[in-house]
Amino acid sequence: MLGTRWGCKPLLAAAVLLLAVIGWFGVGWVWSGPLKADTAFIVPDGSSLASVAEKLEKEGAIDSAAAFKLRARIFGMGSTIKAGEFKLPAHASMRQVFATIASDEILRRFVTIPEGMPSIMVYERLMANPSLTGTIDVPAEGSILPDTYEIQKGESRQAVVLRMQAAMQRALAEEWAKRSPDSVVKTPEEAIVLASIVEKETGKPAERPMVAGLYSNRLRTGMQLQADPTIIYPITKGKPLGRRIKESEKDAVNDYNTYSMFGLPKGPITNPGRLSIAAVLNPAKTDAIYMVADGTGGHVFAATYAEHSINVQKWFTIRKNRGDF
Repeated sequence: MLGTRWGCKPLLAAAVLLLAVIGWFGVGWVWSGPLKADTAFIVPDGSSLASVAEKLEKEGAIDSAAAFKLRARIFGMGSTIKAGEFKLPAHASMRQVFATIASDEILRRFVTIPEGMPSIMVYERLMANPSLTGTIDVPAEGSILPDTYEIQKGESRQAVVLRMQAAMQRALAEEWAKRSPDSVVKTPEEAIVLASIVEKETGKPAERPMVAGLYSNRLRTGMQLQADPTIIYPITKGKPLGRRIKESEKDAVNDYNTYSMFGLPKGPITNPGRLSIAAVLNPAKTDAIYMVADGTGGHVFAATYAEHSINVQKWFTIRKNRGDF
C-alpha cells in the first residue's frame, strides 16, 4: 500500500504539469498582444502561414512567430489566411490577429506578380483569386509588369490584366528612353525578350547588368546565347521543369532554344521585372562571354574558354561535395 501511495505522486505531479502547460498554451492564444495602437497589416498575395507569422513578429503584432504558427494550426479550426490589408486592434491577442487575417474584413486587396513569373502562372494566380470575376486568356508572354497591384472585390480579371499590361508599357517606355548606346537590342520588343532571359538566368538583382553584358557580347559577336531557360520554355511555358535538362532537349530545334539557333528567341520566355529591362538597356561593360553557377545562387564569369573550363570544374566539385551526383 505504501509503495502504491508514493508511486501516485509522480503521476499526479506529471498530470498537474501537463495541465499547466496546456493552460499556458491556451492562455497564450487569448492573452493581450504587444500592439500599442490599432495597426494596419498587409498579408502579401501568396503568403504562407509561416511567412506571415514572421512578418507579424517583425512588425510587433505578436511576440513569437513560432508560438503563433503552432497555436494557429491547433486553434485555427481549419481557417486560412487571406491576402490584403487588415486593421489589427491595439493589444490584439493571437486569436484576434488570426481571426482578423482569416476574415473578409479586408481594408485593401492586393495581387502580387513576382519577377520572372511566366504568363501561364499569372493566369492561374488571377483565376484562383476569389475577389476577382470573369475569365481571361493567358496574357501574352512578357506583357505583364511584375509588381504588387491593388484590386477591388468584384473587379474583372480582364481589367486587372489590362492594368498590369499598361504598367509594363509605361515602364518599358521609361527605360527605353534611358538606354545606353552600348545596348545591343534594337527595339523595345527585343529588350523584353533579352530581359526575360536575364530574369530567368540569375536570382541576384546585382548580377543582372553583368548577365546582360555577357549576352550582349554574345549577340554582338554572333555567338549562340545557349541559355538553359530557353530550352525549358517550349516544354513547360515557363513553369519549373523539375528535373535536369535532357541532351535531346538541348538539340531540339524550335523558335526558342538558343542552343540550336542563333540570335534571340522569337518571343519572351517570362515576364521580366523592371531591373532586368534596365539591365539589358544599360548592360555592364565586360568582356565576359561565359558564366557558370558559383554555388551561392550567382555566377562566376569568364572571357576565355580556358578560364571558363576551370570555373566549370570548380562548380562540379561543389556539386559533388554536396551530393548532387
